[in-house]
Amino acid sequence: MTDHGTDPIKDMAAVREATDRLLVTARGLDDAALREPSRLEGWSRGHVLAHVARNADALLNVLTAARTATHVPMYASAESRTADIERDAPRPLDVHLADLAGSAERFNDEAASLHSEMWQRTVELRNGVTDLAARVPFRRLIEVELHHVDLGVGCTVDDLPASFVDRDLEYVAGERFAGRADVPALVIRTDEGRSWRTGRGGVVAGGAGTGGADEAGVTEEATVVGGSPVALLGWLTGRSDGTGLDTGGSPLPVLPPLG
Repeated sequence: MTDHGTDPIKDMAAVREATDRLLVTARGLDDAALREPSRLEGWSRGHVLAHVARNADALLNVLTAARTATHVPMYASAESRTADIERDAPRPLDVHLADLAGSAERFNDEAASLHSEMWQRTVELRNGVTDLAARVPFRRLIEVELHHVDLGVGCTVDDLPASFVDRDLEYVAGERFAGRADVPALVIRTDEGRSWRTGRGGVVAGGAGTGGADEAGVTEEATVVGGSPVALLGWLTGRSDGTGLDTGGSPLPVLPPLG
């Protein structure tokens, strides 16, 4: 992430607020509702809640690595990550609620134990990705906010805080999709005038190239996709179908999962 204005203390406050909102929604469910499909293919609502809790523990491991200046894996393995979610998904609501609250408290306590120097240490996340410890709270905020939407019970991308939407849009368009060979060449443009070139590169019709080329070595024309920040973020993250976005008459490109 290249968010140089990151404030982990402020971000932790946002994480706590987002977690409280998620817990309010979760308390309105029952055991039957937990077994129903979420908005994520193949996952029930129980899977979503289990993942959010286990992600808190995984990111706690990352912060522990920052505090101790030692290597602490985020997850023991990809297989154990999947197995833990599958194990926890069928639990009754009261167990899910206690786990969500308890894992969030553990993550908060670990974050509170870091001082300024520790926040500036480089940490390792999944799949060899590295980042500053100071950006871990925002990564946790992304998990809580987007998976709240994935429950499919009331909260949509339109309900996300505007400050979060603006920041996550910059992250997804400016970093997560930038240079990815499986993402078509795009120019993401907000109604307010912010824009990012992302995906595998290309040229804008009538404009300069983005420095990329397809596998055949032929520069690809980038599709300009415009709209409100929340509509763009919803589409880029797979939380909406892109209805209402402006492509100048071109078909809306198909995106891979955020991954």
